[in-house]
Amino acid sequence: MGAQWKAKGKELAANAKGKLFGRLAKDIMIAARGGADPASNSRLRLVVEQARKVSMPKETLERAIKKGAGLTGEAVHFEHVIYEGFAPHRVPVMVECLTDNVNRTAPEMRVLFRKGQLGTSGSVSWDFDHVGMIEAEPTAKDADPEVAAIEAGAQDFEPGGDDEWEGTTTFLTDATDLDIVSRALPAHGFKVLSAKLGYKCKNPVNPASLSAEHLEEVEAFLAAIDGNDDVQNVFAGLGA
Repeated sequence: MGAQWKAKGKELAANAKGKLFGRLAKDIMIAARGGADPASNSRLRLVVEQARKVSMPKETLERAIKKGAGLTGEAVHFEHVIYEGFAPHRVPVMVECLTDNVNRTAPEMRVLFRKGQLGTSGSVSWDFDHVGMIEAEPTAKDADPEVAAIEAGAQDFEPGGDDEWEGTTTFLTDATDLDIVSRALPAHGFKVLSAKLGYKCKNPVNPASLSAEHLEEVEAFLAAIDGNDDVQNVFAGLGA
């Protein structure tokens, strides 16, 4: 695994839906730069579908699209910044931020990384692959994620439930195939819950190699990073 770090109870970790909507609104505004019509803007369509699945208010969604596409007269200046380094006990971490003020975000990241180690550009990214990540759930009991991955064109899959063939599955794709695979999965028995580009660690740290105390320190560090308002995604090299 080692794909995207998620706290136990992601809804709680996101500190209520308002924060989740805020993150999605940023994604929508960035995607809408390529056009306000989801039908002709695949990146926007994927984010809009994700926003609808978590019941983002229609007004909020439409306002984000118009603002990002420049239809409201408001200037939108979000900069995509990646911070990389290590959580406690040498767990590699990639942190994606969308910020309107790097001069605010950078010192905040330095403070948050004090319990770990903030690296320079390239110090950790070499150990991560840039991939498409699709979370999907089966729509039928006989839906087989392995067959679906092959037929839809995914590179790999990671079961999320206790049973390999049940629960939420993460399908991994080439970065350029994210939209194609997302469109293909429903025909193979899987409902797409979210689809985004992200980072998957090549050599993740096995949680079993850490003591319970050390694992708690890593989780607390990641939760603090994830709680920052400018952070969009946290990808940690922690997994079996």
